[in-house]
Parts: sequence; C-alpha cells; structure tokens
Amino acid sequence: MSKVGLIPFTIQTVLKDTKIIPPGIKLVGAPNSWEQGYFGNGNVIAVLDTGCDSSHFELQNQIIDVYNFTTDDMGDPKNIKDYNGHGTHVCGTICAEENDRGVVGVAPKAKLLVLKVLSGQGYGETKWVTEGIRYATKWRGPNGERVRVISMSLGGKDDHPELHKAIQEAISQEILVVCAAGNEGDGNHETDEFAYPGAYPEVVQVGSVNLQKEISTFSNTNKVIDLVAPGEEIISTYLNNEFAVLSGTSMATPHVSGAVVLIIEQCEKEYDRSLTEAEVYAQLIKRTISLNYSRRYQGNGLLDLGLGIDSRTETVQTAANK
Repeated sequence: MSKVGLIPFTIQTVLKDTKIIPPGIKLVGAPNSWEQGYFGNGNVIAVLDTGCDSSHFELQNQIIDVYNFTTDDMGDPKNIKDYNGHGTHVCGTICAEENDRGVVGVAPKAKLLVLKVLSGQGYGETKWVTEGIRYATKWRGPNGERVRVISMSLGGKDDHPELHKAIQEAISQEILVVCAAGNEGDGNHETDEFAYPGAYPEVVQVGSVNLQKEISTFSNTNKVIDLVAPGEEIISTYLNNEFAVLSGTSMATPHVSGAVVLIIEQCEKEYDRSLTEAEVYAQLIKRTISLNYSRRYQGNGLLDLGLGIDSRTETVQTAANK
C-alpha cells in the first residue's frame, strides 16, 4: 500500500487572536490586486490536505463543497474535520475572509473545495490523493462552477504513475496544479531533492523564501522548480478559531494557489474569454522577479502580483509549462 504524507513543517507559535495582513500576503503583492478590484470572485480552488476546520470564523463562508477520502470518522464523505491543523492553515493563506479581526488570504473572495486526502496523522494512501484529484477535475458547483486550481502541500519520495496520470487529466481540463517542492533541501543547489507530485514537470512546483526574500535552507532544489513564495514564519488560520505561525514549502504553495485565481480574474476580465491552463501558467510566470539565485533554487523567481497591474496592454501568450 503506497503512502503519501505531509511535507514536514514547523509550528512556531499558536495565537488566540490577531489582526493583521500577513507579511507573506504583502510580499507577493496581493494588496496590489485588491486595489484594482481583484479578490478571486467566483473562482474555486481545490485544496487536497488534512481537511479544514470549517467552523473557523475566517473560513466558514469560504467553503463551497467538501469530500473526505480518508478513513477518519468512519470514512464519512462529508466530514472533513482537520485533526492536524495543516489543511486549515493552507486554506487560510489562500482565502481567509476579510474581517474586523484575524488574517486575510491572498484571494479573500475565492471559494474552497476542501478534499480531505490525509488523515489526522498527516498520512494517506496515494489512491486517496489520486481520487481527490479526479474528483476535483470532474466537480461542478451549484451554479456550474468548476475548479480552476488544485493546491497540494503534500508529497512523497516515490513516483506513482496513476497519480501522475490523474494530474495530467486535470491539466487537460484546463486546471492549474500547484504543488510544494518539499523540505529536504541541503543548501546546495547542485544537488537534487524531489518530492512527488511536486517533481512532476506538468505541475507548478513552489519553493520557499523567508520574509527577507532569501531562499529557505530547507527548500528543495532541482531543475523543475517553477517559482518561489513566502514559506517561513507564515501566519494563518488554525484549529479552534485560533491562528498559527508555520514554516515550510507547504506554506509557500497556497500563496501561489491564491494568486493564480487573482490572475485568472484579472486576465479573463481584460480579454473577455476563458484562459487555458498554459495561458494561466504563462501569466503566473510573468509575475515573477529574479532574486539572483540559481534557477535550481528559485525557478523563475519570486511571485510578485504587482508586476501584472499593467498587463492589460500586453498580449496573453500561450506557453507550455516546461
């Protein structure tokens, strides 16, 4: 029985309450998009993780649908209770609702399809993840909504052909798949560290930087890193209406997932048509800035949504992911 699990992460602080626009959200330039009127309206992100605390006041209005693929809670398909906290934290970075307290996510008016594919222990069968991807690919919402982004802050050492095939099927349906690079980095960009599904060339593989724009020492390096985003000291939603500061490429990934729906909202309004997955990828990469590291560290560079504010004068380019 093959397994996949959480990419190791660090819990630094748990807070009862806060009032902050998280520094990572600012670093990727999300407020620039908000000022232009883009908040992720009407876009759905599928989050495959440990579930979500759906009663959290920052997330309870953001969830459009759920499904549990694990054996937790007797396999109840509609119980996505998060016994770990990781999934709740990821969901908050993507689209925590703007309130008079708490935090705010990158795309605060986007919606979440929460797919629980990892148990409370942080592990799951690879088939649960594969089934979750296929569910997200076929899912349709009450008003015909479809998933535009799949976000996965999970991984394992082994390449699973059926998992890879499911990802390729999702991409063929114009869904961008965003995955964490992994936290096995050794600080040497000349050595490869791979975690699947992040290592598949078709996905957007996200590495981590700290809030000073320095590559995180734990961030995996390889020749198929696409970009980097904040992954250290990231504050977001946590269990029991609390908040936590966590670190890992798991925390970098949802910054990109949320950013993608802001890009989709902006570009599809400007060009008055739906973008393909390849076009969305091209627009994402246009919004990166080099940090002068090896591409094996940073890929195309650090996500910066501020770079796309004047994109209406440009032509959308179609590009293969690699």
